[in-house]
Amino acid sequence: MISDTAVSQEAHKDACAGAPASLSKAPPFHLQLEAESEGLRRHAMRLTRNWHRAEDLVQETLTKAWASREGFTPGTNLGAWLHTILRNTFLSDVRKRWREVADADGQLTAQLSQPAPQDHVVALSELMKAMTALPDSQRDALALVGASGFTHEEAASRMGCAIGTVKSRVSRARASLGALLSVSTPDRA
Repeated sequence: MISDTAVSQEAHKDACAGAPASLSKAPPFHLQLEAESEGLRRHAMRLTRNWHRAEDLVQETLTKAWASREGFTPGTNLGAWLHTILRNTFLSDVRKRWREVADADGQLTAQLSQPAPQDHVVALSELMKAMTALPDSQRDALALVGASGFTHEEAASRMGCAIGTVKSRVSRARASLGALLSVSTPDRA
């Protein structure tokens, strides 16, 4: 029985036997990568115009090349293969950055989030509880003007009182609600 290592050694000998002498004497793949790295750095600097980004691009290119070393055909142009990987990696990064939105201070992210819906339910229940603490005349005036959207004139006609009385009741109801809910009211100038 022949072992796997013997078969792979035989396949390597067969592959090298038919290849030109220059291919069988090629240095190991990692040494070839090292030899090409300076050209990759120059190319990356031309593309990125930033030393740190160029170094990152070269590092990523070499990592991808190492991971795909079985896909490289010995005897072909390693430099061209590496420069193609570098260019494609750079273009992919450009496309990613184009889709990204710069949000250093987090303002855009804050706009995307919503407050929890239960907060509104709690606030509404507190408001309803505070409304029940108001006198009936103030509660009715506030409900007509504030919640139903009636004008002061329409509310006065429905309640059967003067417009000034409705305005006064609405004003007092708002102040009372503000105090009950601990909401600060704006100062009027």
